[in-house]
Amino acid sequence: MNTYRTGYKTELKPNNKQNTLLLKHAGIARYAYNWALERTSKREIKPNAMDIHKYWTKWKKENINWWSEVSKCAPQVAFQDLENAYKHFFRKVKLSKKGKIRGKLGYPKFKSKKGSDAHFSLTGCIHIEYNRVKLPRIGWIKLKEKDYLPIGKPSQVFITQKAGRWFVSVQKELPIKKVKKEYYSSVGVDLGVKKLATCSDEKVFENNKFLKKALKKLKRIQRKHSRRTKGGKNREKMREILAKQHFKITNQRKNSLHEITSYLTRTKSRVVIEDLNVSGMLKNRKLARNISDCGFYEFRRQLEYKGLRYGCAIVIADRWFPSSKICSHCGWYNKDLKLEDRTFRCKKCGLKIDRDLNAAINLNNYNGTVSSTESSEKISSEKAFGERSAGYSNRNNETALNELGIKQKTNYKFFISFKGRAKANYPEGEIENA
Repeated sequence: MNTYRTGYKTELKPNNKQNTLLLKHAGIARYAYNWALERTSKREIKPNAMDIHKYWTKWKKENINWWSEVSKCAPQVAFQDLENAYKHFFRKVKLSKKGKIRGKLGYPKFKSKKGSDAHFSLTGCIHIEYNRVKLPRIGWIKLKEKDYLPIGKPSQVFITQKAGRWFVSVQKELPIKKVKKEYYSSVGVDLGVKKLATCSDEKVFENNKFLKKALKKLKRIQRKHSRRTKGGKNREKMREILAKQHFKITNQRKNSLHEITSYLTRTKSRVVIEDLNVSGMLKNRKLARNISDCGFYEFRRQLEYKGLRYGCAIVIADRWFPSSKICSHCGWYNKDLKLEDRTFRCKKCGLKIDRDLNAAINLNNYNGTVSSTESSEKISSEKAFGERSAGYSNRNNETALNELGIKQKTNYKFFISFKGRAKANYPEGEIENA
């Protein structure tokens, strides 16, 4: 049986003593990582977790006396993380020599106490109950959300701190659900800045723009933070307030995306989205902030793992598929379409339709294979496009799917090259104007 890993994350409710122990574990994990990176950079030790741990065991007894206050698992996992970081670096070096990648190679960097959130991993004697979790050397810690984590004895847990709040996450193997075959409903989803998601069934999810709404308050807090004396307690208090505000915006955005992706994967058997070049889009200085506020990558990430959970096939259309420039009614290709044109006007059939809705319908008609991360199963277009409201309706109340090849009278097919050009093979008669 094919399985996949999924994560469960919830907030901890530690007391003052447990909070201190959590901070100590995060501190020694960071210290051990930096200690190992310094010695591996000088080539005193090989970048291997086992060799580093042997050297660490001898060194800590002679040089530090506080190592016994925390679990030995925290530095062990830190050494494994460093070994993985070196493996990624060496892999990129090989690809760079072959000319396959450019840019920075990602040599491991030292971890800062102020530059990143506190985090560490633990292995060993771990128990999870419906309202608490037991961690090595820390003991039982209450959970704020009861009966959410899978009860049992996981092999490893990951502890993180965000804006002064501690979270625990565990992984679990779950079977991959087959694509829902009792009914086939497909939908294409076009992502955008003005409207976050436009579906081919004419359902629109608005962009809440959480960062833009909170920007005025965020600037005010940042001004107060910058005016405090560096190293002072008041500056640290303002830093905590600023972190909480950023964390609130992040949670609002994630919650909005979870609602949309859960709706799509639970109600549809096939979802088609674009393969957006988000890093390239962020180079536009005028739109970078608004694009970042949408969370396009997070939207795709949630769709992928929820597709496995609920049995929904996720199809990623090719990056060069011109979904916005093709008429969803007749297949005419508009090479002169600009970003400012919000209405698509077809010069061949006379169709007038919203630009985003037109792109969503074209994505729904995209005959591609299911993304390998979701499922290895391929759905035939005749079964996948079964929902009546999935396409644009014409006067005869027929969907665009019927007009484009499924149970249609005319054998119309169009083929799209990935360089952005469209070629059409028309039947004997011309398609009548809409």
